[in-house]
Amino acid sequence: MIKEKDQVIEMIRALPDESTVDDIMEELYFRMQVDRGVKQLDEGKGVPHQDVRNRLSRWLEK
Repeated sequence: MIKEKDQVIEMIRALPDESTVDDIMEELYFRMQVDRGVKQLDEGKGVPHQDVRNRLSRWLEK
């Protein structure tokens, strides 16, 4: 298993050379949020697809 530090280093290496610190922080934050969401889904804490469709349809009607 790859350590988190190594994953972050690889993420930074994959970014364009002209990336700023802000770009790096933004990418890291995005990946953290995605990882958190995947973990929640793995734990069965997700929202069923039909519930999402219902919520969106109510928002889009306004």
